[in-house]
Amino acid sequence: MFPNTNILFHPLKVDSDLVLPKQFTFPFYYEPHALSIKAAEEVQVYLESQTDFDHNFGLDSKKDGLPIGKMFGVMIVQDETGTIGYLAAFSGKLAEQNDIKGFVPPVYNNLDTKGFYKKGEAHLNIFNKKIETLELNPRFLKAQEALQIANKQYEADLKAFKITSKAEKLKRKTQREEAKQSMSDAEFEALENELSKQSIYYHFRLRDIKREGEERIKNAEATLDELLKPINYLREERRNLSNNLQKRLHQHYRFLNAEGTTKDLLDIFENTKVPQPPAGSGECAAPKLFQYAYKNNLKPIAMAEFWWGISPKSEVRKHKQFYPSCRGKCEPILAHMMTGLDIEENPINTVINFDQKLEIIYEDDFLLLVNKPHEFLSVPGIHIEDSVLTRMHKYLPDATGPLLLHRLDMSTSGLLLVAKNARTHKKLQKQFINKTIRKRYVALLDGIIDVDEGEIDLPLRVDLDNRPQQLVCYEHGKPAKTTFEVVSVKDNKTRIHFYPITGRTHQLRVHAAHDSGLKTPIVGDDLYGSKADRLYLHAESLTFEHPVKKELMTVTCKAPF
Repeated sequence: MFPNTNILFHPLKVDSDLVLPKQFTFPFYYEPHALSIKAAEEVQVYLESQTDFDHNFGLDSKKDGLPIGKMFGVMIVQDETGTIGYLAAFSGKLAEQNDIKGFVPPVYNNLDTKGFYKKGEAHLNIFNKKIETLELNPRFLKAQEALQIANKQYEADLKAFKITSKAEKLKRKTQREEAKQSMSDAEFEALENELSKQSIYYHFRLRDIKREGEERIKNAEATLDELLKPINYLREERRNLSNNLQKRLHQHYRFLNAEGTTKDLLDIFENTKVPQPPAGSGECAAPKLFQYAYKNNLKPIAMAEFWWGISPKSEVRKHKQFYPSCRGKCEPILAHMMTGLDIEENPINTVINFDQKLEIIYEDDFLLLVNKPHEFLSVPGIHIEDSVLTRMHKYLPDATGPLLLHRLDMSTSGLLLVAKNARTHKKLQKQFINKTIRKRYVALLDGIIDVDEGEIDLPLRVDLDNRPQQLVCYEHGKPAKTTFEVVSVKDNKTRIHFYPITGRTHQLRVHAAHDSGLKTPIVGDDLYGSKADRLYLHAESLTFEHPVKKELMTVTCKAPF
């Protein structure tokens, strides 16, 4: 049992009729094997009662400290005698530690106070303190303030002069117009000469104001630049030290694979789109599990990762639920570490044959609406060509323009609007841009929500470390709004209508599952909830103005669930 934290290979009782998996788990999309579930349950029982470390997972409101949920991983392994057991790991740090009894150690212990990394951090902190001291020096602060004052004064002087100059110009114009009516030619010529002199004065005065202001700014900048020299020198030294320290750290994260080959982080990320390893690379549970297994001659059999604790504010993470490994950090590392293992095929690359005709719900000379099946692409993918778009190209060989007006997630079924010519497409596209097209989705939520209707406003952006999943992000996310109304409740499931105001990727799925949304994922959502026979989300109704007939149309395609 896992509570025996003096060991890292935890024996696991295996039923005699249980068949071991023939291939190792594809870590980025999987159904956990029965052995992985059993091992995870043992770890969870331990986590619920352990006293070996103190960490606030956010499950106890009375617990002190910042609540932080964690990803844990288990790997089913077989030792040289054929005994089946499992290893356990956690991602990142736990209770401000990265090496806790019972869990496999980190690939590299960057918290070791005697190691080069902590010593390097201490050296960097010396630079930080020196820079901070210089930046808080009264002379430096005064020089910064003087430059700000000089800039503001320059802007104020220019603004005031332009107001005066404009008023004087208008005054001279009025004088000219009045003088034409009352003065002789000689008197008017004399006045014109005087007014021209005034105009020239203001021209040269503007030049003087600019020169004086720029001179004050230049002097203030020179004073500040002189005080910045030692600060910039220290900053550059700090930057070089930090870069060298990071490079050395990446070189100390050295990962084995099943063939016994070792690569460090720099080697692994060298040929990726972003050659620089992301922060925290190698600290996730999966690389730790592989590393310990290889180092101790343990054969990897299966793996699973689960979330424990409160969900982060940006992500959708449910307590005790299984999740795939992250792609941004782990995919390049695990691609190396799994070399030599027989791995399950990526289900995403498996072609799902849809050998039926697409159902056309409505069609006329200008447009049509087709019912996209679930697990069928709207447009061709990297590995799969068959899609609604390719079928439409065959069905409408003489059509012009882009055809599709919008898309649905592969797992979502329902109505897609198709334009048969470029002119129709342009007119319909304008309705989408102006948000005059009304869409209604029907979904089945995996639970009961405590409101009957409302609006969800959670801005979204892609999770750069885990595409294509989306994050709630108020700083960089795009606006995403959804209104909803409950239709019925049955068997602890809620049937709901969603009316998306915007059309972000995975919008309805995140808005349903996120803790700041409905806190209840859609049934069958394998990214933000639990997998089922399908994703129970269907684009049921579309209301728009016909671009030629100018009639308001509502087309409905009932959900198959």
